[in-house]
Amino acid sequence: MEKNRENNMEEVAKSARPETLISGVATPSDTGSCGSVKKYYRSVSQRVFVNRSLHLEKIKYYGFDMDYTLAEYKSPELEILGFNLVIERLLSLGYPEELKEFQYDASFPVRGLWFDTLHGNLLKVDAYGNILVAVHGFKFLKASEIAEKYPNKFLQLDDSRIYVLNTLFNLPETYLLACIVDYFTNHAQYTRAKEGFKIDDLFMSFKSVFQDVRSAVDFVHMQGELKQITVDNLSTYVIKDERLPMLMQRILESGAKTFLLTNSDWWYTNKLMTYLFDFPGLRPWRSYFNYTVVDGRKPAFFGEGTVLRQVDVNTGKLKIGRHTGEMREDAVYSGGSCDVLSKLIGAKGKDVLYAGDHIFGDVLKSKKLRGWKTYLVVPELSRELHVWTDKHKLFDQLQGLDVQLGELYRNLDSSTSVKPDISNIRTAMQEVIHEMDMSYGMLGSLFRSGSRQTFFSSQVVRFICCFNFEPDLLSLLLHVPLTCNVNAS
Repeated sequence: MEKNRENNMEEVAKSARPETLISGVATPSDTGSCGSVKKYYRSVSQRVFVNRSLHLEKIKYYGFDMDYTLAEYKSPELEILGFNLVIERLLSLGYPEELKEFQYDASFPVRGLWFDTLHGNLLKVDAYGNILVAVHGFKFLKASEIAEKYPNKFLQLDDSRIYVLNTLFNLPETYLLACIVDYFTNHAQYTRAKEGFKIDDLFMSFKSVFQDVRSAVDFVHMQGELKQITVDNLSTYVIKDERLPMLMQRILESGAKTFLLTNSDWWYTNKLMTYLFDFPGLRPWRSYFNYTVVDGRKPAFFGEGTVLRQVDVNTGKLKIGRHTGEMREDAVYSGGSCDVLSKLIGAKGKDVLYAGDHIFGDVLKSKKLRGWKTYLVVPELSRELHVWTDKHKLFDQLQGLDVQLGELYRNLDSSTSVKPDISNIRTAMQEVIHEMDMSYGMLGSLFRSGSRQTFFSSQVVRFICCFNFEPDLLSLLLHVPLTCNVNAS
C-alpha cells in the first residue's frame, strides 16, 4: 500500500508518486527500480496517503459522515447556492443591497484560514501561529503592514478572537467575509475606525460583522432553504456514484460492521442517502448500515454529547424519552455521545475507523478524545497533486536557488565580518514562491506556503491516519483487501 512519511508528507505530493509495497493490486511503474525489485505505483485515482500504519484486519467498525463524505457535493455549484442564500439573509438583516453584486469566486478561498475578528483579516498561518499570508478584504498586506498589526508576525490561537474556517461548508463564508470587509473599506460613506467602520454616529466592528455572517450561515443551513433546494435538485448539487453500494456491501461481507454518524437531521439524511443508493436491483440504503445516528452534534458528540433518542422513521419525530436499551440495527437514532454509542454497540476506540471531511468536528476530536482511527476526505488534494506535477520546474528552480544560498555561506564561520549579499537570491525566491502559490489559487496551497506547512497541513499530519480525495473511501476499501495493513514508513 501507499507509504508516506509522517514528517515528510510534502515529498510524496512533490513527486506525485507515493510508493507502494509489492502487491497484486498495484500497477507497475516504468520509471525505475529499487535494487533488483521493480517499484509499483497506483494510479492517482487509487492513491491513499498514510501518516501512520493502519491494520485493516483489526477494524471492526467502519463509521462514515454523510456530508462531503458519502455525499459528495458538486463544486462550485453548492458553494454558489450557499453564498447567495447567506447574502439574502444578510440583506434581510439590513445589510446593503450592493452585496448582491458580488459573485462567488472559487479561486479565492482555501480551507484552514483564520479570521481575525479584531482586525478583520483573513490569515494563513503555519502550525505555530506564524503568519504566512494576510488579506484585508481583497488587499494582500505587505510584510510591513502585517508586522504593524501583529508583532513578530505571530498570532496565538484564541477562540475569543480567532475563528478557524476549516470545513468545505466554510468556503463561501470565507469569500463572503472578504467581500463585506472589502465593501466597507472602499465605500465612500464609511470611514475606517479602530477595529471596524463608522458611518455618521454608527459603528460596526469587525467582530459584529463576523457574528452576523456566522449567524446568517447557521440560519441558512439549519432553518433556511439550502437543504430544501438541494433536495429538490439533487442531480444539480450531489454526485452519485454506483460504486458506493458496492463498497458498503464489501465491508459487510468482510465481517465488519458499519455505522452512519451525521450532524444532518433525519429527513435530509434519508433524502440524500436514498438518492445515493437508488440503483436498479439494490436494497434500501439503511440495510447497508448496522447503525444510523443523525443529529450527532459533532464535535460535542465526542464529549458530553446529547440525549440519545429513537427516531420515528415514518413521521421524522423523536420518540419520547431517553433510549436505554441495546441499539437495534433496524432503527434510527438521534443525538447521543461517543461513550453511549461505543457502549451500546460494544466498540473500543482502536476498533473504529471513522471517515469524514471536517478536520476538527469529525477527525481531530474522534482521534484525540476517543482514539478512533481516522480517515480524512480532502477533495482539494487532486488539484494539489496536479499543480505539484505541472509546476515541477518551479520546484527545481527553488531548489537551485537554495543551493546558491548555501554556496554563499559555505565557507563562513564566526570570524567572518562581512555579511554576504543575498538580496538578489531572496528576491528570486520570493518571486518563484509567489508563482507557485498562485498556481493553486489566490491564497495558495491548502498544505503549504512556499516551503512552510500550513496550520491545516500540521493538523493532517498530527491527527489523521490516512487521507485522499475520494469522497467515499473507494480508493482504500475497493482496491485493497480488508484484511491487509496500510503502512507508513
